[in-house]
Amino acid sequence: MRSIRKYAAITLAAAVALTLTACGGSSSAPSSSGSTHVTLTWWNNATTGDLKTVWTQATIAFHKANPNVTIRSEPIQNEAFTTKVPAALNSGNPPDIYQQWGSGQEATQVPSGKLTNLSPYTSSWIGEVGIAADAWKVNGKQYGVPYDLHTVGFWYRKDLFAKAGIAAPPATITQLDADVTKLKAAHIAPIAVGSKDKWPDAFWWDYFAVRECSTGTLKAAIKAVSVSAPCFLKAGQDLQAFMATKPFQTGFLGTASQVGAGSSAGLVAGGQAAMELQGDWDPGVMEGLSSSQGFTGQLGWFPFPAVTGGAGDPATVLGGGDGYSCTTGAAEPACADFLKYLDSTPVQEKVVGADVGLPANSAAASALALPALKTVAQANHAAPYIQTYFDIAFPTSVGTALDAAIADFFAGQGTPQTIITAINKAAAAAGA
Repeated sequence: MRSIRKYAAITLAAAVALTLTACGGSSSAPSSSGSTHVTLTWWNNATTGDLKTVWTQATIAFHKANPNVTIRSEPIQNEAFTTKVPAALNSGNPPDIYQQWGSGQEATQVPSGKLTNLSPYTSSWIGEVGIAADAWKVNGKQYGVPYDLHTVGFWYRKDLFAKAGIAAPPATITQLDADVTKLKAAHIAPIAVGSKDKWPDAFWWDYFAVRECSTGTLKAAIKAVSVSAPCFLKAGQDLQAFMATKPFQTGFLGTASQVGAGSSAGLVAGGQAAMELQGDWDPGVMEGLSSSQGFTGQLGWFPFPAVTGGAGDPATVLGGGDGYSCTTGAAEPACADFLKYLDSTPVQEKVVGADVGLPANSAAASALALPALKTVAQANHAAPYIQTYFDIAFPTSVGTALDAAIADFFAGQGTPQTIITAINKAAAAAGA
Protein backbone atom coordinates (compact mmCIF):
# COMPACT_ATOMS: atom_id res chain seq x y z
CA MET A 1 0.00 0.00 0.00
CA ARG A 2 2.26 2.74 -1.24
CA SER A 3 -0.24 5.48 -0.48
CA ILE A 4 -0.39 4.43 3.15
CA ARG A 5 3.26 5.38 3.47
CA LYS A 6 2.87 8.48 1.36
CA TYR A 7 0.03 10.04 3.29
CA ALA A 8 1.78 9.32 6.57
CA ALA A 9 4.87 11.16 5.36
CA ILE A 10 3.70 14.19 3.40
CA THR A 11 2.86 17.39 5.19
CA LEU A 12 0.60 19.05 2.67
CA ALA A 13 0.77 22.78 2.16
CA ALA A 14 -2.04 24.86 3.59
CA ALA A 15 -5.27 23.73 2.00
CA VAL A 16 -6.25 25.67 -1.06
CA ALA A 17 -9.83 26.57 -1.77
CA LEU A 18 -10.85 23.82 -4.16
CA THR A 19 -14.22 24.20 -5.80
CA LEU A 20 -15.33 21.49 -8.16
CA THR A 21 -16.68 22.52 -11.51
CA ALA A 22 -19.49 20.07 -10.84
CA CYS A 23 -20.83 22.25 -8.06
CA GLY A 24 -22.15 24.70 -10.62
CA GLY A 25 -24.81 22.39 -12.02
CA SER A 26 -26.23 18.93 -11.94
CA SER A 27 -25.12 18.09 -15.46
CA SER A 28 -21.57 17.40 -14.22
CA ALA A 29 -22.60 14.48 -12.02
CA PRO A 30 -24.45 11.32 -13.04
CA SER A 31 -28.09 11.10 -12.08
CA SER A 32 -29.02 7.94 -10.19
CA SER A 33 -32.54 6.70 -10.83
CA GLY A 34 -35.06 5.94 -8.09
CA SER A 35 -37.17 8.04 -5.77
CA THR A 36 -36.29 6.40 -2.44
CA HIS A 37 -33.69 8.30 -0.46
CA VAL A 38 -30.50 6.34 0.28
CA THR A 39 -27.44 7.16 2.37
CA LEU A 40 -24.10 5.61 1.44
CA THR A 41 -21.36 5.42 4.06
CA TRP A 42 -17.95 6.01 2.53
CA TRP A 43 -14.68 4.95 4.16
CA ASN A 44 -11.79 6.88 2.62
CA ASN A 45 -8.30 7.85 3.71
CA ALA A 46 -8.58 11.62 3.24
CA THR A 47 -8.34 12.59 6.90
CA THR A 48 -6.59 15.92 6.26
CA GLY A 49 -5.36 18.21 3.51
CA ASP A 50 -6.44 18.99 -0.01
CA LEU A 51 -7.91 15.59 -0.83
CA LYS A 52 -10.31 15.88 2.09
CA THR A 53 -11.48 19.19 0.61
CA VAL A 54 -11.90 17.60 -2.82
CA TRP A 55 -13.93 14.70 -1.44
CA THR A 56 -16.11 17.02 0.64
CA GLN A 57 -16.92 19.06 -2.45
CA ALA A 58 -17.58 15.86 -4.40
CA THR A 59 -20.19 14.64 -1.92
CA ILE A 60 -21.94 18.01 -2.04
CA ALA A 61 -21.94 18.12 -5.84
CA PHE A 62 -23.13 14.53 -6.20
CA HIS A 63 -25.98 15.09 -3.75
CA LYS A 64 -26.99 18.26 -5.61
CA ALA A 65 -27.28 16.27 -8.82
CA ASN A 66 -28.88 13.34 -7.00
CA PRO A 67 -31.08 14.70 -4.17
CA ASN A 68 -32.15 11.16 -3.25
CA VAL A 69 -28.56 10.06 -2.56
CA THR A 70 -26.51 11.26 0.41
CA ILE A 71 -22.85 10.31 0.69
CA ARG A 72 -21.66 10.23 4.30
CA SER A 73 -17.88 10.47 4.27
CA GLU A 74 -16.06 8.73 7.12
CA PRO A 75 -12.31 9.42 6.82
CA ILE A 76 -10.10 6.74 8.37
CA GLN A 77 -6.34 6.69 8.93
CA ASN A 78 -4.57 4.58 6.29
CA GLU A 79 -3.02 2.18 8.74
CA ALA A 80 -6.44 1.30 10.14
CA PHE A 81 -7.72 -0.14 6.86
CA THR A 82 -5.59 -3.26 7.27
CA THR A 83 -7.66 -4.38 10.26
CA LYS A 84 -10.93 -2.48 9.87
CA VAL A 85 -11.82 -3.69 6.36
CA PRO A 86 -11.51 -7.46 7.05
CA ALA A 87 -13.44 -7.04 10.29
CA ALA A 88 -16.17 -5.05 8.55
CA LEU A 89 -16.51 -7.57 5.73
CA ASN A 90 -16.89 -10.34 8.29
CA SER A 91 -19.59 -8.39 10.09
CA GLY A 92 -23.18 -7.85 9.11
CA ASN A 93 -22.76 -4.11 8.63
CA PRO A 94 -19.84 -3.15 6.38
CA PRO A 95 -19.62 0.36 4.90
CA ASP A 96 -21.28 0.91 1.52
CA ILE A 97 -18.04 2.14 -0.06
CA TYR A 98 -14.50 1.58 1.19
CA GLN A 99 -10.91 2.29 0.16
CA GLN A 100 -9.55 -0.46 -2.04
CA TRP A 101 -6.05 -1.18 -3.43
CA GLY A 102 -7.20 -3.96 -5.73
CA SER A 103 -5.33 -7.00 -7.01
CA GLY A 104 -4.46 -9.76 -4.52
CA GLN A 105 -5.82 -7.91 -1.53
CA GLU A 106 -9.14 -7.45 -3.28
CA ALA A 107 -9.15 -11.10 -4.33
CA THR A 108 -8.69 -12.04 -0.68
CA GLN A 109 -11.83 -10.04 0.17
CA VAL A 110 -14.12 -11.31 -2.61
CA PRO A 111 -14.85 -14.71 -0.95
CA SER A 112 -16.55 -12.82 1.88
CA GLY A 113 -19.47 -12.34 -0.50
CA LYS A 114 -19.70 -8.69 0.53
CA LEU A 115 -18.20 -7.07 -2.59
CA THR A 116 -20.51 -5.96 -5.39
CA ASN A 117 -19.71 -7.10 -8.91
CA LEU A 118 -19.66 -3.67 -10.52
CA SER A 119 -19.27 -4.94 -14.10
CA PRO A 120 -22.92 -4.33 -15.14
CA TYR A 121 -22.65 -0.73 -13.96
CA THR A 122 -19.16 0.12 -15.21
CA SER A 123 -18.90 -1.67 -18.56
CA SER A 124 -19.97 1.41 -20.55
CA TRP A 125 -17.25 3.70 -19.17
CA ILE A 126 -14.49 1.77 -17.38
CA GLY A 127 -12.53 1.65 -20.64
CA GLU A 128 -11.68 5.32 -20.07
CA VAL A 129 -9.39 4.19 -17.26
CA GLY A 130 -7.55 1.77 -19.55
CA ILE A 131 -5.72 -1.42 -18.61
CA ALA A 132 -4.98 -0.05 -15.14
CA ALA A 133 -8.56 -0.88 -14.15
CA ASP A 134 -7.77 -4.58 -14.65
CA ALA A 135 -6.00 -4.55 -11.28
CA TRP A 136 -9.43 -4.07 -9.69
CA LYS A 137 -10.86 -7.15 -11.41
CA VAL A 138 -11.13 -10.65 -9.96
CA ASN A 139 -11.87 -13.50 -12.38
CA GLY A 140 -12.79 -10.94 -15.02
CA LYS A 141 -15.31 -9.11 -12.82
CA GLN A 142 -14.90 -5.49 -11.77
CA TYR A 143 -15.04 -5.46 -7.97
CA GLY A 144 -13.38 -2.07 -7.56
CA VAL A 145 -12.66 1.17 -9.42
CA PRO A 146 -9.43 3.20 -9.14
CA TYR A 147 -9.53 6.96 -8.69
CA ASP A 148 -5.79 7.51 -8.98
CA LEU A 149 -2.86 5.53 -10.34
CA HIS A 150 0.76 5.15 -9.31
CA THR A 151 3.83 4.31 -11.35
CA VAL A 152 7.32 3.55 -10.06
CA GLY A 153 10.40 4.77 -11.88
CA PHE A 154 13.57 6.78 -11.35
CA TRP A 155 13.42 10.38 -10.17
CA TYR A 156 16.74 12.10 -10.86
CA ARG A 157 18.45 15.46 -10.53
CA LYS A 158 19.31 16.86 -13.94
CA ASP A 159 21.91 19.17 -12.44
CA LEU A 160 23.74 16.33 -10.71
CA PHE A 161 23.66 14.20 -13.85
CA ALA A 162 25.19 17.12 -15.77
CA LYS A 163 27.84 17.61 -13.08
CA ALA A 164 28.83 13.95 -13.46
CA GLY A 165 28.94 14.23 -17.25
CA ILE A 166 25.81 12.14 -17.86
CA ALA A 167 24.14 13.42 -21.02
CA ALA A 168 20.95 11.34 -20.95
CA PRO A 169 19.15 8.94 -18.60
CA PRO A 170 20.18 5.27 -18.92
CA ALA A 171 18.09 2.98 -21.08
CA THR A 172 19.77 -0.26 -19.98
CA ILE A 173 21.13 -1.63 -16.71
CA THR A 174 24.61 -1.58 -18.27
CA GLN A 175 24.24 2.15 -18.83
CA LEU A 176 22.91 2.60 -15.28
CA ASP A 177 26.01 0.82 -13.96
CA ALA A 178 28.17 3.22 -15.96
CA ASP A 179 26.28 6.22 -14.61
CA VAL A 180 26.74 4.99 -11.03
CA THR A 181 30.49 4.93 -11.67
CA LYS A 182 30.42 8.49 -13.08
CA LEU A 183 28.44 9.82 -10.13
CA LYS A 184 30.82 8.24 -7.65
CA ALA A 185 33.75 9.81 -9.48
CA ALA A 186 32.02 13.18 -9.07
CA HIS A 187 31.62 12.47 -5.32
CA ILE A 188 27.82 12.25 -5.58
CA ALA A 189 25.80 9.45 -3.97
CA PRO A 190 24.32 7.76 -7.04
CA ILE A 191 21.06 6.33 -5.69
CA ALA A 192 19.15 6.94 -2.48
CA VAL A 193 17.00 4.22 -0.95
CA GLY A 194 15.03 4.24 2.29
CA SER A 195 15.66 0.68 3.43
CA LYS A 196 14.62 1.43 7.01
CA ASP A 197 11.01 1.26 5.79
CA LYS A 198 11.65 -2.03 3.91
CA TRP A 199 8.96 -1.60 1.23
CA PRO A 200 11.18 0.60 -1.02
CA ASP A 201 13.62 -2.34 -1.26
CA ALA A 202 10.88 -4.44 -2.84
CA PHE A 203 10.64 -2.06 -5.80
CA TRP A 204 14.10 -3.19 -6.88
CA TRP A 205 13.38 -6.93 -6.87
CA ASP A 206 9.95 -6.29 -8.38
CA TYR A 207 11.35 -4.37 -11.31
CA PHE A 208 14.12 -6.84 -12.08
CA ALA A 209 11.39 -9.52 -12.15
CA VAL A 210 9.27 -7.39 -14.49
CA ARG A 211 12.24 -7.02 -16.84
CA GLU A 212 13.34 -10.68 -16.65
CA CYS A 213 9.88 -12.32 -16.90
CA SER A 214 7.50 -12.20 -19.83
CA THR A 215 4.04 -10.74 -19.32
CA GLY A 216 2.56 -14.22 -19.57
CA THR A 217 4.88 -15.51 -16.85
CA LEU A 218 4.05 -12.58 -14.58
CA LYS A 219 0.31 -13.14 -14.97
CA ALA A 220 0.68 -16.88 -14.38
CA ALA A 221 2.76 -16.25 -11.24
CA ILE A 222 0.13 -13.94 -9.76
CA LYS A 223 -2.67 -16.38 -10.56
CA ALA A 224 -0.79 -19.36 -9.11
CA VAL A 225 0.74 -17.33 -6.24
CA SER A 226 4.11 -18.82 -7.12
CA VAL A 227 7.50 -17.42 -8.13
CA SER A 228 8.99 -20.75 -9.15
CA ALA A 229 9.65 -19.68 -12.76
CA PRO A 230 13.43 -19.35 -13.35
CA CYS A 231 13.15 -15.67 -14.27
CA PHE A 232 12.28 -14.76 -10.66
CA LEU A 233 15.49 -16.31 -9.38
CA LYS A 234 17.34 -14.50 -12.17
CA ALA A 235 15.77 -11.24 -10.94
CA GLY A 236 17.34 -11.76 -7.54
CA GLN A 237 20.67 -12.56 -9.13
CA ASP A 238 20.46 -9.36 -11.19
CA LEU A 239 19.75 -7.38 -8.05
CA GLN A 240 22.64 -9.06 -6.25
CA ALA A 241 25.01 -8.12 -9.07
CA PHE A 242 23.74 -4.55 -9.13
CA MET A 243 24.09 -4.12 -5.37
CA ALA A 244 27.66 -5.39 -5.59
CA THR A 245 28.52 -2.09 -7.33
CA LYS A 246 27.51 -0.28 -4.10
CA PRO A 247 25.14 2.18 -5.78
CA PHE A 248 23.31 3.35 -2.62
CA GLN A 249 24.11 6.09 -0.13
CA THR A 250 26.16 5.34 2.97
CA GLY A 251 23.94 4.04 5.77
CA PHE A 252 21.02 3.21 3.49
CA LEU A 253 19.78 0.43 5.81
CA GLY A 254 19.02 3.01 8.50
CA THR A 255 17.55 5.61 6.15
CA ALA A 256 13.84 6.37 6.18
CA SER A 257 12.15 6.81 2.82
CA GLN A 258 10.00 9.89 3.24
CA VAL A 259 10.37 11.43 6.69
CA GLY A 260 12.92 14.18 7.28
CA ALA A 261 15.67 15.84 5.30
CA GLY A 262 17.87 12.79 5.84
CA SER A 263 15.36 10.43 4.22
CA SER A 264 15.99 9.04 0.76
CA ALA A 265 13.54 11.56 -0.71
CA GLY A 266 15.20 14.32 1.32
CA LEU A 267 18.64 13.38 0.04
CA VAL A 268 17.52 13.81 -3.57
CA ALA A 269 15.62 16.99 -2.73
CA GLY A 270 18.71 18.41 -1.02
CA GLY A 271 21.05 17.49 -3.87
CA GLN A 272 22.96 14.92 -1.82
CA ALA A 273 21.93 11.98 -4.01
CA ALA A 274 21.33 11.89 -7.74
CA MET A 275 18.30 9.62 -8.03
CA GLU A 276 15.77 7.40 -6.33
CA LEU A 277 13.57 4.52 -7.50
CA GLN A 278 10.18 5.63 -6.21
CA GLY A 279 6.57 6.29 -7.13
CA ASP A 280 5.00 9.29 -8.83
CA TRP A 281 4.27 10.77 -5.39
CA ASP A 282 7.97 11.43 -4.78
CA PRO A 283 8.09 15.06 -6.01
CA GLY A 284 5.29 15.96 -3.60
CA VAL A 285 7.21 14.34 -0.77
CA MET A 286 10.42 16.11 -1.77
CA GLU A 287 8.76 19.51 -1.86
CA GLY A 288 7.80 19.12 1.77
CA LEU A 289 11.40 18.27 2.66
CA SER A 290 13.25 20.94 0.68
CA SER A 291 13.93 24.55 1.60
CA SER A 292 14.87 25.31 -2.01
CA GLN A 293 12.14 26.99 -4.00
CA GLY A 294 11.68 25.62 -7.50
CA PHE A 295 14.09 22.71 -7.13
CA THR A 296 11.51 20.47 -8.84
CA GLY A 297 12.55 22.15 -12.09
CA GLN A 298 15.70 20.06 -11.81
CA LEU A 299 13.74 16.82 -11.47
CA GLY A 300 13.51 14.39 -14.34
CA TRP A 301 12.05 10.90 -14.63
CA PHE A 302 12.98 7.76 -16.53
CA PRO A 303 11.59 4.21 -16.54
CA PHE A 304 13.42 1.27 -15.03
CA PRO A 305 16.10 0.31 -17.61
CA ALA A 306 15.95 -2.77 -19.81
CA VAL A 307 17.83 -5.90 -18.79
CA THR A 308 19.86 -7.52 -21.54
CA GLY A 309 18.39 -10.91 -22.39
CA GLY A 310 15.30 -10.37 -20.24
CA ALA A 311 11.96 -11.60 -21.57
CA GLY A 312 10.03 -8.66 -20.11
CA ASP A 313 8.70 -5.82 -22.23
CA PRO A 314 10.76 -2.68 -21.42
CA ALA A 315 7.57 -0.60 -21.64
CA THR A 316 5.85 -2.55 -18.86
CA VAL A 317 5.64 -0.54 -15.64
CA LEU A 318 5.32 -1.39 -11.97
CA GLY A 319 2.57 0.41 -10.15
CA GLY A 320 -0.74 0.41 -8.41
CA GLY A 321 -3.23 2.97 -7.21
CA ASP A 322 -6.07 3.83 -4.92
CA GLY A 323 -9.71 3.01 -5.51
CA TYR A 324 -13.02 1.99 -4.01
CA SER A 325 -15.33 -0.99 -3.81
CA CYS A 326 -19.07 -1.08 -3.17
CA THR A 327 -20.43 -3.67 -0.76
CA THR A 328 -23.50 -5.75 -1.48
CA GLY A 329 -25.71 -3.77 0.89
CA ALA A 330 -25.12 -0.53 -1.00
CA ALA A 331 -27.93 0.82 -3.18
CA GLU A 332 -27.25 0.43 -6.88
CA PRO A 333 -26.78 2.06 -9.28
CA ALA A 334 -26.22 4.92 -6.83
CA CYS A 335 -22.95 3.50 -5.44
CA ALA A 336 -21.49 2.71 -8.86
CA ASP A 337 -22.61 6.10 -10.17
CA PHE A 338 -20.71 7.82 -7.39
CA LEU A 339 -17.53 5.93 -8.32
CA LYS A 340 -18.08 6.96 -11.93
CA TYR A 341 -18.42 10.56 -10.80
CA LEU A 342 -15.10 10.39 -8.93
CA ASP A 343 -13.49 9.38 -12.21
CA SER A 344 -15.09 12.22 -14.19
CA THR A 345 -12.67 14.75 -15.64
CA PRO A 346 -13.65 17.73 -13.41
CA VAL A 347 -13.18 15.71 -10.24
CA GLN A 348 -10.03 14.03 -11.52
CA GLU A 349 -8.45 17.41 -12.23
CA LYS A 350 -9.02 18.34 -8.60
CA VAL A 351 -7.56 14.99 -7.48
CA VAL A 352 -4.44 15.89 -9.45
CA GLY A 353 -4.38 19.26 -7.71
CA ALA A 354 -4.47 17.50 -4.35
CA ASP A 355 -1.12 15.91 -5.23
CA VAL A 356 -2.13 12.32 -4.53
CA GLY A 357 -1.14 10.59 -7.74
CA LEU A 358 -1.79 10.28 -11.45
CA PRO A 359 -5.41 10.60 -12.55
CA ALA A 360 -7.23 7.37 -13.34
CA ASN A 361 -8.93 9.27 -16.16
CA SER A 362 -6.20 10.20 -18.67
CA ALA A 363 -8.26 13.18 -19.84
CA ALA A 364 -7.26 14.92 -16.61
CA ALA A 365 -3.50 14.43 -17.14
CA SER A 366 -3.24 17.96 -18.54
CA ALA A 367 -3.77 19.20 -14.96
CA LEU A 368 -0.41 17.76 -13.87
CA ALA A 369 1.84 20.73 -13.20
CA LEU A 370 5.28 19.08 -13.22
CA PRO A 371 6.45 18.18 -16.75
CA ALA A 372 8.13 15.02 -15.47
CA LEU A 373 4.81 13.85 -14.01
CA LYS A 374 3.24 14.16 -17.45
CA THR A 375 6.00 11.85 -18.70
CA VAL A 376 5.10 9.36 -15.97
CA ALA A 377 1.41 9.56 -16.89
CA GLN A 378 2.24 8.92 -20.54
CA ALA A 379 4.32 5.87 -19.60
CA ASN A 380 1.50 4.54 -17.46
CA HIS A 381 -1.21 4.93 -20.08
CA ALA A 382 1.03 3.64 -22.89
CA ALA A 383 2.22 0.58 -20.98
CA PRO A 384 1.25 -2.75 -22.59
CA TYR A 385 0.98 -4.21 -19.09
CA ILE A 386 1.02 -2.76 -15.58
CA GLN A 387 2.38 -5.10 -12.96
CA THR A 388 0.85 -4.31 -9.57
CA TYR A 389 3.46 -4.20 -6.80
CA PHE A 390 3.96 -7.85 -5.91
CA ASP A 391 3.23 -7.32 -2.23
CA ILE A 392 -0.22 -6.05 -3.24
CA ALA A 393 -0.72 -8.43 -6.18
CA PHE A 394 -0.27 -11.45 -3.93
CA PRO A 395 -2.52 -12.26 -0.96
CA THR A 396 -1.68 -10.11 2.05
CA SER A 397 0.30 -12.72 4.00
CA VAL A 398 2.38 -13.58 0.94
CA GLY A 399 3.06 -9.93 0.20
CA THR A 400 4.24 -9.41 3.77
CA ALA A 401 6.63 -12.36 3.46
CA LEU A 402 7.95 -10.99 0.18
CA ASP A 403 8.74 -7.57 1.69
CA ALA A 404 10.45 -9.17 4.68
CA ALA A 405 12.59 -11.51 2.55
CA ILE A 406 13.76 -8.71 0.26
CA ALA A 407 14.54 -6.47 3.23
CA ASP A 408 16.66 -9.26 4.70
CA PHE A 409 18.39 -9.62 1.35
CA PHE A 410 19.24 -5.90 1.31
CA ALA A 411 20.63 -6.29 4.82
CA GLY A 412 22.94 -9.07 3.63
CA GLN A 413 20.96 -11.79 5.38
CA GLY A 414 19.61 -13.65 2.39
CA THR A 415 20.23 -14.85 -1.14
CA PRO A 416 18.23 -14.75 -4.38
CA GLN A 417 16.97 -18.23 -3.52
CA THR A 418 15.81 -17.31 0.01
CA ILE A 419 13.48 -14.71 -1.50
CA ILE A 420 11.90 -17.35 -3.72
CA THR A 421 11.66 -19.82 -0.85
CA ALA A 422 10.07 -17.32 1.52
CA ILE A 423 7.39 -16.28 -1.00
CA ASN A 424 6.46 -19.82 -2.01
CA LYS A 425 6.47 -20.99 1.62
CA ALA A 426 4.06 -18.20 2.58
CA ALA A 427 1.85 -19.08 -0.37
CA ALA A 428 1.71 -22.72 0.70
CA ALA A 429 0.87 -21.72 4.27
CA ALA A 430 -1.94 -19.52 2.98
CA GLY A 431 -3.30 -22.39 0.93
CA ALA A 432 -2.80 -20.41 -2.26
